[in-house]
Amino acid sequence: MLPTPDTSHVPYQRVYEPAEDSFLLLDTLSSSSETAFLSSRFSSPTSSSSATPTPLVLEVGPGSGVVIAFLTAHASTIFGTPHVLTTAIDVSPFACAATNLTVRKAVTENLATAGSWTSAVQGDLVTPLRAGSVDVLVFNPPYVPTPDLPAPPPTKLQELREKTTFEEDSHLLELTYAGGRDGMETTDRLIEALPEVLSQRGVAYILLCAQNKPEEVKERIRKMGSAQEGEGEWKAETVGTSGKQAGWEKLQIVRVWR
Repeated sequence: MLPTPDTSHVPYQRVYEPAEDSFLLLDTLSSSSETAFLSSRFSSPTSSSSATPTPLVLEVGPGSGVVIAFLTAHASTIFGTPHVLTTAIDVSPFACAATNLTVRKAVTENLATAGSWTSAVQGDLVTPLRAGSVDVLVFNPPYVPTPDLPAPPPTKLQELREKTTFEEDSHLLELTYAGGRDGMETTDRLIEALPEVLSQRGVAYILLCAQNKPEEVKERIRKMGSAQEGEGEWKAETVGTSGKQAGWEKLQIVRVWR
């Protein structure tokens, strides 16, 4: 079992604490089936091969940074090569700061197997990235159904401040779990962006809960684009689950690729 990155430095009063969903992602991405899939898709003998450019691995909404730190620190095991470049995007500046520290600590402790970390940047989903640039995208979204979708952080929270109010911290935490209608409003936006942001060999891992209607979501993904348009056929399959509750998979990880 690969060691889990240390997140003891993370201010959990305003940044999402690793929980069952986070650990399901770690277990799934390091499983024998997924490491075999990712290695066959991205491993290459050298980092300078023009035929196989260095894969870009992105986590959207990293929170504490535990998942992207895990992928960065154990790149050789998970991707079959240390020659991967990792990054993350989060709407919260506090999550970006926490992620940067989590990844740096994990890399320092796993130099022999680690990939190359850039930094976590503040932004809305994948908007900071150019089209076709992402090879592996991981998303643990705000998936809890809620009456409304919370607004982005106020302007005064766009930069790090040592002290925040209870209301500001509560708003930041709400952004990590509140998913609006069916818990899918933010996830739907990310799914709609996949054809543009993913490379031709790109793959996405998206976490869903039972209330997100995952079977319907997977069917919608399979209908994206068309072979006639040169997009290729989209595939969506469940590759990890947290077990059943009342006959339903409580949480599942869906792999999306073409």
